[in-house]
Amino acid sequence: MTDRGWLFDLYPDEQGMRLWFLRETGGAVSLWEPYTPAFYVRGTRSAIDRALARIRRFRASAAPVERIDFRTGDPVPVIEVRVLDLRQYGRAVSVAGAEEGIELFTCDIPLPQRYAYDRGVFPLAYCSWDATPDGTLRAIEVKDDPWALDYPLPPLSVLELKLEGEAVNPRHGWRGCLEATFDGETRVLEGNDPPLLLETLAGILRKADPDVILTQWGDSWLFPEMDRLEQRFQIALPWHRNGQPPGTTRKARSYFSYGRIVRQEASRFLAGRWHIDARNTFIFRESGLEGLVEIARLSRIPVQQLARTSIGTAMSSIELLRAHQEEILIPWRKQEAEEFKTAEELLTADKGGLVFLPPTGVHGDVAELDFASLYPTIMAKFNVSPETLDCPCCPGQNVPEIGRRTCARRRGLIPRVLSPLIEKRARYKSMRNEAADPAIRRRCDQRQNALKWILVTCFGYLGYKNARFGRIEAHEAVTAYGRELLLQAKETAEASGYALLHAIVDSIWIHKQGITERETRALAEEISRRTGIAVAVEGIYRWLIFPPSRTRPGLGVPNRYAGVFRDGTIKVRGLELRRRDTPRFVAETQEAILDVLARAGSLQDLGDLLPEALSVLETRVHELLDGRIAPAALAVTKQVSQDPEAYTRACDTAVAAQSLLARGIRLAPGENVQMVYSAGGDRDPASRVRPLAFSSHGFSCDTEKYLDLTLRAAGAILGPLGWDESRLAEPFRRARRNQQDVEKVFSLLPPGEGQDEGDIRNKRL
Repeated sequence: MTDRGWLFDLYPDEQGMRLWFLRETGGAVSLWEPYTPAFYVRGTRSAIDRALARIRRFRASAAPVERIDFRTGDPVPVIEVRVLDLRQYGRAVSVAGAEEGIELFTCDIPLPQRYAYDRGVFPLAYCSWDATPDGTLRAIEVKDDPWALDYPLPPLSVLELKLEGEAVNPRHGWRGCLEATFDGETRVLEGNDPPLLLETLAGILRKADPDVILTQWGDSWLFPEMDRLEQRFQIALPWHRNGQPPGTTRKARSYFSYGRIVRQEASRFLAGRWHIDARNTFIFRESGLEGLVEIARLSRIPVQQLARTSIGTAMSSIELLRAHQEEILIPWRKQEAEEFKTAEELLTADKGGLVFLPPTGVHGDVAELDFASLYPTIMAKFNVSPETLDCPCCPGQNVPEIGRRTCARRRGLIPRVLSPLIEKRARYKSMRNEAADPAIRRRCDQRQNALKWILVTCFGYLGYKNARFGRIEAHEAVTAYGRELLLQAKETAEASGYALLHAIVDSIWIHKQGITERETRALAEEISRRTGIAVAVEGIYRWLIFPPSRTRPGLGVPNRYAGVFRDGTIKVRGLELRRRDTPRFVAETQEAILDVLARAGSLQDLGDLLPEALSVLETRVHELLDGRIAPAALAVTKQVSQDPEAYTRACDTAVAAQSLLARGIRLAPGENVQMVYSAGGDRDPASRVRPLAFSSHGFSCDTEKYLDLTLRAAGAILGPLGWDESRLAEPFRRARRNQQDVEKVFSLLPPGEGQDEGDIRNKRL
């Protein structure tokens, strides 16, 4: 039979590679195909003979072939080993790799990705296929292009499952009723009668037959809890479309990465459906379903797996795909140590990005200019790749400052991978800016945002010694080019009469009295012409605040600012409302103050709005001190860095984690714990914080602690306007000592303590 539709999912099973399609005419179909993946062996003749003898029991065939060596670009002889039993592939690789004198290549790519590489298919590819009546796939033809911008997608039906109420991790305690939302209708499932809950949920699953099940805490709590109830009451839920789960699973684990502990929850994959846990996915959280699908199509990683992987894994898969398509040998367990450098060489090469500290205070007539995807564009434009750095084949082109050079004859793998990604993101951004339909704008924005994260990650992977195509010297070459280009941008701006306020890696903030959009665009074009890399105007600020450092008040802090563009858009970086560990109440207070000040049409108008901003702060603090703030809005999220019993100091995180442990809830390293400050002055450390799951309305919180956090956040915005944290705190402290109405504290200030008239209006750069 022949049919058309979209490749929905794929994974290995006992028969071979299982493929799910969504038919164009509606409905899902499951097919399978025999698949024999290959890996490559290189070594001495005797070592190869010993390795092949050890893997004969896995029904493997071997044949000599030629493949491309990554570093030299030359064909080299290797042995291609094909494993006929797909289930034995991993064991065959392990056995062969244990033999001394053997190098293995292209051997540890996950099988669904490897199948997609070999067959030229990708998730949600529109295709036609031919199959036998018993469900064996005979042929598949892709009628789609992963690099297309406007590609057709099937109408996916989505069932949302979450607990009602505040977003408290249900593993930590309190749980509400289960809410099931499908096709705009929400049903509330009570948990008092578990058999009834299971039967009702089973009926919803059968009736809705969703393509996607979107959950909150699904991997860590919902599915394990449903498993427990199913087993206890012997009522099966039809999670899978064919009744059989896919063979791919992933256990929970904690691991150390880039100086911190990371927690990766166990994954629950479904057969014939996607399960996406919104609490266990970076890409979906940052880019939505459109971004997730975009990256799946480019990386060839099935959507369920991609949702739970790091963005770096997706980037790596795109690189592996390009290498595999070009028959380049992909190293196994590659480790490449940094080359020896003298202290002087290391000091020169290992500088990182260039930063100019900003002057603290409030500024007007400021424009922000950004290089578009600076580091990826440097790699593509200047041919920076591990195999092209200091090549032996030509004099090459010199890298600024560090005394290295890049090949002028052979284009590197990394530039070949990045160039189409950079171009595609630029085209999405152009489509977004030109689209009149909000739905198209949103779709293009989600897709370009997903590509942005891919491009951001590629730079880090370039310097990672274990990355298949990583090399720290190439990483250093990119930053050297970046420093040079930022200096060129600075010099060009200053030659045009602008003053540099701030610069960080790929962005500059410049000032000129009466700055206009036309001359700013002209400057961006001039910098683009000089550097050869596109520069965009992020915007011109009505006003821009650079708060001082808390530890060194005379200095500004890189990438910590707040401002309002001339179109009214607020931009904030590095402040409390952008931090994940800030209580929601504090973040919303800072945001409310910014919303008031954002109405100022210019720097001179800020003084007129200052009384209203102070009034907003008064009202918010009054709500706090009156106990009208819900515990969830006061919750602080911290990461547990070790086993709760391993803490030797009674820090807040340890107290909260041990409090949960006392209730039978053990947190793993890397997990987040939500807690509320309850009694900061208590001598007993266990009383100072309380897990959010065990806090309820009417509880006693540490109002002094939250007042300090709120005034600190307000002072970051109001400090440059004359009201820093200490000045904001004094009237509140005085009002509380005198038992005055805290809501009126600023109106009670004696003459001379308020904002001096004209103080804001007279501020100039």
